[in-house]
Amino acid sequence: MSSTEGGTHEGFTAEERAAMKEHAQELKTAARRRSRADKAAEEERDVLAKIAEMQDSDRIMAERVHAVITASAPALAPKLWYGMPAYARDGKVVCFFQSAGKFKSRYATLGFSDQAKLDEGTMWAAAFALTEVTAEVEARIGALVKQAVS
Repeated sequence: MSSTEGGTHEGFTAEERAAMKEHAQELKTAARRRSRADKAAEEERDVLAKIAEMQDSDRIMAERVHAVITASAPALAPKLWYGMPAYARDGKVVCFFQSAGKFKSRYATLGFSDQAKLDEGTMWAAAFALTEVTAEVEARIGALVKQAVS
């Protein structure tokens, strides 16, 4: 800090103010990083908790679908979407799992939003009925999810 000849305080120098601003920006950036990481972890915990609440057959399928999606497309972030496990890129849902029990349906659904790049000509499937997740179904889900984020 600088002072006048009489010993009174004049404030911080320009360099000191610049250093403090830089440090404040570093703290804000670090806090944002922690916030994003904390939010992502919290959203994944919410998804896993929602899956754990499902009926046995839905829960088993949702756990496997979750594992396949997170392994096949790590860029997708798990989040809840209308109370369903969903997977988003840049905050926009790409795909989701709807349990059969949610709407008392005879099958669960793996759905894709318009953000998914599944385009095939002038017509393509955007939702798939699931009654069981076998190794073959896992492979197909993995391929679809990879295509969706390509």
